[in-house]
Amino acid sequence: MAGRIQRVFNRYAARHLSLDIRGPALLDGAGGQIGQIQTVSLRNGRLIVEGDCLADHLTLDLAGRRRLCPGRTLAGSNHFRLDLPFADAPAVLSYTLTSVPVQSGGQSGAQPGISQAFTQSLPQFTALQLRLARLALWPRFALASLTGLPSVYRWLRYHDMSARARIKTLLGLGAMVEERRLDAASLPPHPPALPLPVLPQGQTPLTLVVPVYQAFDLLPEVLDRISRHTDLPWRLILIEDASPDPRIRPFLRDWAAGRDMVTLLENATNLGFIGSVNLALGMAAEMAAKLGGGGPVVLLNSDAFVPAGWASRLVAPMLADPAVASVTPMSNDAELMSVPVICKPMALLPGAVDVLDRAAQLLDPDLACAPTGVGFCMALNPRFLAQVPQLDTAFGRGYGEEVDWCQKTLALGGRHVCLTNLFVEHRGGTSFGSEAKQDLLRRNGGLISARYPQFDTEVQRFIGDDPLLTARLTLALAWAGTLGHRMPVYLAHALGGGAEHYLRRRIRDDIKRIGASVVLRVGGEYRWEIALHSPAGVTRGATNDQALMMRLLQLLPQRLVVYSCAVGDPDPIELPQILLEIAADQPVEVLIHDYFSVSPSYTLLDLDGSFQGVPVPNQEGRQDGRHEGRGHSFVRPNGQRVGLAEWQAAWRPLLQRAGHIAVFSQASRSLMLTAYPEMAAKLHLLPHQPSLSLPRLPARVGQRLVIGVLGNIGPHKGAGLLVALSRILAKERGPTGRADLVLIGNIDPSYSLAPPAKMHGDYEPKEITDLALRYGISCWLIPSIWSETFSYTTHEALATGLPVICFDLGAQAEAVRRAMASGAPGAVLPLHEGRADAMSVLVAARRLVVAAD
Repeated sequence: MAGRIQRVFNRYAARHLSLDIRGPALLDGAGGQIGQIQTVSLRNGRLIVEGDCLADHLTLDLAGRRRLCPGRTLAGSNHFRLDLPFADAPAVLSYTLTSVPVQSGGQSGAQPGISQAFTQSLPQFTALQLRLARLALWPRFALASLTGLPSVYRWLRYHDMSARARIKTLLGLGAMVEERRLDAASLPPHPPALPLPVLPQGQTPLTLVVPVYQAFDLLPEVLDRISRHTDLPWRLILIEDASPDPRIRPFLRDWAAGRDMVTLLENATNLGFIGSVNLALGMAAEMAAKLGGGGPVVLLNSDAFVPAGWASRLVAPMLADPAVASVTPMSNDAELMSVPVICKPMALLPGAVDVLDRAAQLLDPDLACAPTGVGFCMALNPRFLAQVPQLDTAFGRGYGEEVDWCQKTLALGGRHVCLTNLFVEHRGGTSFGSEAKQDLLRRNGGLISARYPQFDTEVQRFIGDDPLLTARLTLALAWAGTLGHRMPVYLAHALGGGAEHYLRRRIRDDIKRIGASVVLRVGGEYRWEIALHSPAGVTRGATNDQALMMRLLQLLPQRLVVYSCAVGDPDPIELPQILLEIAADQPVEVLIHDYFSVSPSYTLLDLDGSFQGVPVPNQEGRQDGRHEGRGHSFVRPNGQRVGLAEWQAAWRPLLQRAGHIAVFSQASRSLMLTAYPEMAAKLHLLPHQPSLSLPRLPARVGQRLVIGVLGNIGPHKGAGLLVALSRILAKERGPTGRADLVLIGNIDPSYSLAPPAKMHGDYEPKEITDLALRYGISCWLIPSIWSETFSYTTHEALATGLPVICFDLGAQAEAVRRAMASGAPGAVLPLHEGRADAMSVLVAARRLVVAAD
């Protein structure tokens, strides 16, 4: 028992160790400081490096793994945050500094455009620090363990998956993926009714300021949408900024003719965005002075496409609250307000703006405060315009000027809000060109940082917290629905493994083929996590509210619901019906990555870890002690006990509804047919095609027997077997006949291999051959003690050409036998009363290596 407690604590400590060290300064080649590492931290099993740096291309290296800086946002933020899985090894931060000419005053000491690379070693946590931090965790661990004793009993006695989930929650051992909670109030069951705002009497109407430079092809629709969709009294100031395209000025003259509410200004020379806007702001101020008061002013790019009823929604917050200085809507290219991924632009298909705006109107209009608005479509409060009437010309042709205006008005007591119930399309980069925009960002970013040192931190805090998450995910799903394809919705777990490997490949294929993919995950801190994968990245949010989850997925008009794996869900007997409700009349597919549809014991192992065949439900009401009493029944969170017959009755409708049930090995097909013989016509054998090609190794690499194991090994993957094998090997003495055990991967922290067995840790599949040579691997062992549906590690081991040993179970035995039939060396070992034997592995390994010699 003490050993088991220690193993659980090892896992607990690996997750909860928390340490901080102050980091060093970052220097340039002349010894000048260009940044500071604020902290080097150990949190949740990850090494986190955070700080500020003026350099580019920051990279963190730790134990052979690398993480690049995710990039700059909003006028060149200098703040960075990098993290990697923790390893007790030296960590190095590398960065590149590119010299640029001095813009005013002084002389540059370096040639323009020259890049220099620098490295900075990071401080390490000492063995004493780690030991003391582990000791400090024992009281918390003991208290949490005592609280969880009833759940421990239910797990050991009834194999209750919900009890197991509660234990993991109490000990904080859930999924490592950070889960951010969705707000159900932001997407209510019925759209909110919003009153139409009324402009104050005596003020000028809504003033729209639209600078125009190039982008002729967009102008007709942009102006037509303004004319048709602006639902408040308005006047428009168009500024034609000396575009080289000769078509633009005549077109604008014709369009403005006969429209009394339109004023066209024609710049003799190009003034840039700031100069043109300031000209219009001055004109708006003069008009307001004549009428004794000014209405809201909206800065609108000439590549912004507004939807119906946009104006009343945009200005409503500042008419209701005089402290609101600016309002910015959601968009496909609006930095902090971007959809589907924050700070990442995404092009829209024609007409998609109207679909996304209808989805936006389902949202309660959250008014999250941001460090800045975004000038592509930004309403300005006349109260604050009176105090800061112009954009700062220090920013040249543009970019960063709205940040400056917002920071100045923030200091005057103004707030800058993000409006979630309005979506405006922005075809960003059209006016300036994307390269010009990047140049302006780099040049003006330093000016913003110098004036407002806290701005970078505020931006990073906003990105980290993402108060717009519910709205962003809502609109992201609506965006996916505009792509014109049936969108896959995968039900998956949060535990990794082969199922996740396959799922990631499907997601990559989906993105290439149709542009996006959706994953509904279970087994984390919250019951449901919804993640939209797109070319721009991933937007995800979590909730326990099933109704909210359903509302979000119903934003996808065409769906393909795919069961992948649901291990870790607290009440999995509900899942088949929930999936059918998500699907409604849409197609369903089932992937057999586990045997959850057969038994609550998804590996089909009994409580003692043995495999006794496919469990059979009670017949004629009799208790079948061989199966249901040995881990193939389930106790729901409400205390209701579910037998195997009831379990399969709950899963059968999903299998019946599926148009396609994919199995990935003949062994898996046979097991499914035993449980559901009536599904024979739907079971399709689709063996994975491993894309890995490895150099084949000679039959004997080392001078003595070295047994290699690939992968991350948990209990059902054979962790107990490896511990037993390592202990047998540890007792051997002398160089003659001695064998080594090397795990290329990781073992569950609750298990410990006996020395001299080695554990390499994380690896990339392409590294397998080099690692086999480094450790002198003689043969491979697949220690899994369950009937795997498919085994990637078995195929990777076979690809090296070395002998492979496994037990007579599932897809792993099927693959090894197929290879042996083609002449490859290997062994398929029998189970002894359903259990794997460590000594038989050692005997088989020695026999194979001797035969190879």
